Amino acid sequence: MRRRGPVWLGPRIEFPLPETAGPGGLLAVGGDLSPERLLAAYRRGIFPWPWAEAEPMLWWCPDPRFALHPDELRVSRSLEQRVRSDRFDVRLDTAFADVVEGCAGTPRRDSGTETWITAEMKDAYVRLHELGHAHSAEAWRDGKLVGGLYGVALGGTFFGESMFHRETDASKVALVRLVRQLAQWGFCLVDCQLETPHLGSLGAHAIPRTRFLAELAKLLALPNRAGPWRFDPS
Repeated sequence: MRRRGPVWLGPRIEFPLPETAGPGGLLAVGGDLSPERLLAAYRRGIFPWPWAEAEPMLWWCPDPRFALHPDELRVSRSLEQRVRSDRFDVRLDTAFADVVEGCAGTPRRDSGTETWITAEMKDAYVRLHELGHAHSAEAWRDGKLVGGLYGVALGGTFFGESMFHRETDASKVALVRLVRQLAQWGFCLVDCQLETPHLGSLGAHAIPRTRFLAELAKLLALPNRAGPWRFDPS
C-alpha cells in the first residue's frame, strides 16, 4: 500500500488507513480528543502523541509496534522479590488523575525534555476514565503515590500510555501486577507503542504493524471490561 503524508482531520470522526502512515508512523494531524474520536483511534491501532501545547494533535501508527503479550512477561528474580514484598501497596483505579499528573512530569520519550502530556490530554483521559475505558495501576508507600501507569482497555487489549516513578521499581511493580491481572481476565495484548529498554526488559518486543493490527482486530471482539477495576482476591 502506497504511503503518503499525514492527513488533516476534519470534524467527522474518521481516520485514514493505518497502513498509510509515513515511515515514522505519523498518520494524521488535527481533530479533537473527544471520547468518541479517541476510542475510534484505538480501535484502529492509532494513538495521539502531540509535540507541544497549543499545536495541532498528531496521530500515530508506527511500524514496527512495540507490544507485550502477557504470557511472555519476563520478571527478574530481584523484581519478583520486590513484587512479592510488602514495600508497595499496588491498587487499581483509585487515583487516576494523580497518575496522569505524575506521568506528565516524565520527559518526552523522544527528546528527554518537556512532557508530551498536555492539559488537553490530561482532561481527555480523565474523561475516558470516568466513562470506564481508561485505567490506572498505582504503587503506594506509606500513604503516598510513588509510581504507576495508565492506559485504555478495549476488548482483550490494554493500550499503555505512560508510566512514572518516584521510587525505584515502583512503576515496574505496578506494571507486573497489572499485566498478571490482565492475563487472568483474558487480555492477550499490551500495546507499548514505542520501544524502550525499560519495557523490553520485561518481555515487550517489536512486531510488524500488520501483525499488531491483525491481533487487535481479533481481540476487539472480546467483551469490554469497563471500570472501575480492582484486583481479584489472591
